[in-house]
Amino acid sequence: MKEYNITVVATNNPKILKFEANDFLVKGSYEYKNIDEAKDSPLAQQLFYLPFIKTVYISGNFVAMERFDIVEWQDVKDEVAQQLVEYLNAGEPIVHEKEAGKKQPITVYAEVTPNPAVMKFVSNKRIVPATYEFKNIDEAKDSPLAKELFHFPFVKEVFFDENYISVSKYDMANWEEITMELREFIRNFLADGKDVVSPEAYQKAINEAGTKVSQEHIHDATSRQIIDILEEYVKPAVASDGGNILFQSYEEDSKTVNVILQGACSGCPSSTFTLKNGIETMLKNMMGDKVNEVVAING
Repeated sequence: MKEYNITVVATNNPKILKFEANDFLVKGSYEYKNIDEAKDSPLAQQLFYLPFIKTVYISGNFVAMERFDIVEWQDVKDEVAQQLVEYLNAGEPIVHEKEAGKKQPITVYAEVTPNPAVMKFVSNKRIVPATYEFKNIDEAKDSPLAKELFHFPFVKEVFFDENYISVSKYDMANWEEITMELREFIRNFLADGKDVVSPEAYQKAINEAGTKVSQEHIHDATSRQIIDILEEYVKPAVASDGGNILFQSYEEDSKTVNVILQGACSGCPSSTFTLKNGIETMLKNMMGDKVNEVVAING
């Protein structure tokens, strides 16, 4: 039997710690928010008995864990690493992975967005740990699903976020003619248990999770306030429309907020209206004379 060793590796997020094994643990990538979600992973279930564990990620050769604030990793990491070593070397199951060829119960529905060139395909299950944007097939090298979607001649761009996929089309096709085909393709891909993004891309997302938390010190107080408002009030709204918004910078002299629009928001005819009458108005109302204008640097 393989003897496992564990190496503790820090991430950009101080709340998330990686425990790397000297051999592969699973074929796929898995994320569990609580013990109920972890019904297919005996290892994750056991880890949730630790009162400070908030989220468990299992992918490739590592287990990553996000902690609650009740402890610091420095105080418990050795104990957790030892528990993992004992569990793995006892030959206990890690994840009951789906058998090849066995379909998973997946439903996908299509949803229109404010951008007439973009359709949102929503899954009943979480499919990615972070947002991913692909402008062409070359950028999609780390996403098997995105690469397959770009083989459709009418697919222009692809955007992933948690439980949905936003597909941007060329004008050559009408949604009435292609929506059913795309929906069935996406549903079958997910039902087959295939990786939406590669294990490497998944691991990178985990490594970068919470980077904004660890880098807060590089932003001034006004920028941090803007980021908080965007995260709490704006992102949920644009996500419901199949898009995303990222804070880029704040110019103190001109009081200009620069943002990046992704997914359905990128290139949307109504994005200018949303920026000026939605986001810009909100920031002005909440921050007074600190904000004069909001500009999408990619729109």
